[in-house]
Amino acid sequence: MTILPISYLPSVEWMAHLAQEPCIIDLHEHYIKRSERNRARILTPTGPMELSIPLEHANRPRTPIQQMRIDYSKRWQHQHAIALKSAYKGSPYFDFYWEELAPFYEGHWESLVEYDRALIECLLKLLGLKDRAPLLSDAYIEASTDHLDLRPKKRTGPTFAAEPYVQVFSDRWPFEPNLSVVDLLFAEGPAARELLMRCRI
Repeated sequence: MTILPISYLPSVEWMAHLAQEPCIIDLHEHYIKRSERNRARILTPTGPMELSIPLEHANRPRTPIQQMRIDYSKRWQHQHAIALKSAYKGSPYFDFYWEELAPFYEGHWESLVEYDRALIECLLKLLGLKDRAPLLSDAYIEASTDHLDLRPKKRTGPTFAAEPYVQVFSDRWPFEPNLSVVDLLFAEGPAARELLMRCRI
């Protein structure tokens, strides 16, 4: 069993684990700053770019992830939507999927967990992985030797190896192996699921 953190526009590695093995998302851990819980990496014409959802009181130590509230005083949704469109409008499958993702940059969700969960459900549908929906914890998970724990920012264990695919700016940048899964989705469309299954986790 793999323990996953909740994630914003999850990475290819995060989604590959979900595609290949039983997973559970820990909804009762403490928030970890500068992590995939509210950050994602995409590829732009100028190179990799990090998108970050601003949170209220993000500097309070040991705050339960369930208590993290999204800060709408900043125009992050507009900024993220513009960044995603600028990066991927020229990709083969952007027009097929953007309509499904656009509401996440227009609507309002109080909590980070609520927002991330809804976005993950949407991505599972688009990737053809609804049958691989993860379990959700009802308490903090104490990792054991039977678990692969992907919650720590720095961790030991098997090295992830992404299955290469043609990225939208492959003419100017070397392959970036672990961006947000939307990079893979916009590039490969229906073939994205099969590539996730071929990643070495």
